[in-house]
Amino acid sequence: MKIPVSLLKNPVHLLSVGFGSGLAPKAPGTFGTIAALPFWYGLQFLPPAYYVVVLILAFVLGVYLCGATADALGVHDHGGIVWDEFVGLWIALFMVPMHITWIALGFVLFRLFDIWKPWPIRVLDAKVHGGFGIMIDDVLAGVYAYLVLQLLYVMS
Repeated sequence: MKIPVSLLKNPVHLLSVGFGSGLAPKAPGTFGTIAALPFWYGLQFLPPAYYVVVLILAFVLGVYLCGATADALGVHDHGGIVWDEFVGLWIALFMVPMHITWIALGFVLFRLFDIWKPWPIRVLDAKVHGGFGIMIDDVLAGVYAYLVLQLLYVMS
């Protein structure tokens, strides 16, 4: 189902589709993740504790945004809803060195975990619905990517 552009007049839906990045006809999750990068860059200037507060607030907001857009579309976790990708990427890239290699690796790891959905992500994706269900699989994909990235950094 294609998301009507008229829906973007509502700020709730505009945010949930990543300012329109989720409207990409192919790979909307990847385009949404790309759109999250400039916002992530801005977060780098926050102290870590404030960054975590922003993550928590973005998650809570995302539960509402994603749930509202899914309800408006009548489709659970429509591919165009990408606010969850924003938050997942921000988790994956928390405290990574500001270097293109680490940023790209974090991006790729997050997308891989989001697509592969290893346990328990796949179970939660199938069984948990609403805005929380839309958000939680990407949050866990972000946590998995974060853990792998931090392990690789420590080993480097």
